[in-house]
Amino acid sequence: MSSQEAPPPISGVGDAIVADNLGVRYSLRFNRKNSIQRTLRQLISRDPVETFWALRHVSLRVAHGESLGVIGPNGAGKSTLLQVLAGIIRPSEGSVEVRGHVSGLLTLGAGFDSELTGRENILLGGAYLGLDDRVTRELLPDVVAFADLGQFIDAPIKTYSSGMRARLGFAIATSVDPDILLLDEVLATGDATFRDRAKARVIGLVENAKAVVLVTHDMTWVKEYSNRAILIEEGQVVIEGEPDEVVEVHRLHTEESKARRAREAKEAGLEPVIAAKGR
Repeated sequence: MSSQEAPPPISGVGDAIVADNLGVRYSLRFNRKNSIQRTLRQLISRDPVETFWALRHVSLRVAHGESLGVIGPNGAGKSTLLQVLAGIIRPSEGSVEVRGHVSGLLTLGAGFDSELTGRENILLGGAYLGLDDRVTRELLPDVVAFADLGQFIDAPIKTYSSGMRARLGFAIATSVDPDILLLDEVLATGDATFRDRAKARVIGLVENAKAVVLVTHDMTWVKEYSNRAILIEEGQVVIEGEPDEVVEVHRLHTEESKARRAREAKEAGLEPVIAAKGR
């Protein structure tokens, strides 16, 4: 298989993730100025608390041997979905079943101690993933080699760039041969060589019947390295299907949104101000 071809789904190996009618609702009680006063008034008056649905009516299945790309505009609910799948957030409604060992890198440098060295953080990351210390130490040389940070592996994490932190975090998250790998925009940093190696590792996981769910704004990644994609807008799945088709719908929706904002700005008389800033 060419490194530029998306891996075909492996049939007959069962579902890794089954989500049914997922919904995540947040309270807006403390999200505004004077929120304490507002909350007291609501408690006294028994007015309903304002809420916001970050996800609503989301159902999906991800098979072992499948790489699912999750795309959408900022604030659409993509990262919330990954946090539900990782067990970090409990859904307000619906159900989710995750079958297999999960490894995730949902936040750049999650679990890192900035005062510890990269090598020490690998041991810490192993504990964070629930690995026995002996197992983590056995994996240590491979993690160090894949991260390829040179002498910086023995420097404190606080001296690392965001790209270096991403490299180390990705190396840790993918070292445990997970059944399910969850990634949230972690390949957006780092040099091209590392990005290619990271993509090759994800492809290897999929080829070995692992499941991958990736949130990204990199449409090239979605088209080349996912075999299915979903578009989320305002907390709901708008379309699910072949990556090329989903990416095209996202592009069209993005252009329509930009055109609508431009019209609204013009109608509000903001166009001269925007033009002036550009000069």
